[in-house]
Amino acid sequence: MNRFAGIAVACCLLLSGVLASAQQDFSKVEIKVQNVKGHIYMLNGTGGNIGVSVGPDGILVVDDKFAPLADKIRAALQGLGGGKLKFILNTHFHSDHTGGNPVFGPEAPIIAHTNVRKRLSSEQTRGGRTTPPMPKEGWPVLTFDHSVSVHFNGEEIKALHFPHGHTDGDSVIFFTGSNVVHMGDDFFAGRFPFVDLDAGGDVEGLTKNIDQVIQQLPADVTIIPGHGPISTLDDLKTYHRMLVETTEVVRQRMSGGKSLAEIKGEGLAAEWKSWGSGFISADRWIETIHRSLSP
Repeated sequence: MNRFAGIAVACCLLLSGVLASAQQDFSKVEIKVQNVKGHIYMLNGTGGNIGVSVGPDGILVVDDKFAPLADKIRAALQGLGGGKLKFILNTHFHSDHTGGNPVFGPEAPIIAHTNVRKRLSSEQTRGGRTTPPMPKEGWPVLTFDHSVSVHFNGEEIKALHFPHGHTDGDSVIFFTGSNVVHMGDDFFAGRFPFVDLDAGGDVEGLTKNIDQVIQQLPADVTIIPGHGPISTLDDLKTYHRMLVETTEVVRQRMSGGKSLAEIKGEGLAAEWKSWGSGFISADRWIETIHRSLSP
């Protein structure tokens, strides 16, 4: 392991409390490659899904999982035969999407929303726990406030910021020529999402953002979620409906004077039962909505 990987491993273990246990045995993780469409691929396994553009200009990746997986990610990319890594796009700052930054950052420029750099380069506090900044090698070197485009492998790859959804630094990545979109953690396919309220996230903001994305997408778009399988526009619409309906249920019960314990006790509609089998249980999702709606 090179020195950048060593630094990144330490950083990953400090920051990984959001979406993975620091005790996880990464040696057992398999990085699987799926063709999304044409020259666009998805790498899955533990951590956030990686989007990949492979072509004559080289390789561009969207997110880079955890640092201990860097060698496996590199091997998967080499297997696609696309040459050198040229760009890294971060959809947000969480370590299961940016943990590999200090490893890959010295090889290719990292691009992200301004708030991603701010959070990666400063101490972060969540639930009373403070984590240190990521090593400088992992900070984005190109930042934007609203949008940025990379013209690469024959298409415009556009990163568009959607504020106060999953976090305050979320970007959705549009592979405009391929008709593919990487949603980052704005979209957890078939499961309740993690909304990081301590990092500028907001349940109603996320719902609004997903609606705005849906309005921009053609019916035959292919979607890479932050977590979960390759999805369709109908899948994203179902996810949006879940956000709307579960939020309204909690809102109405709060308006009726019910306590959080009572709201959790009544649960959610049976349709959403399987959605609580992921990282966020139904109880935790209700807690997140309740906190987000509370004054």
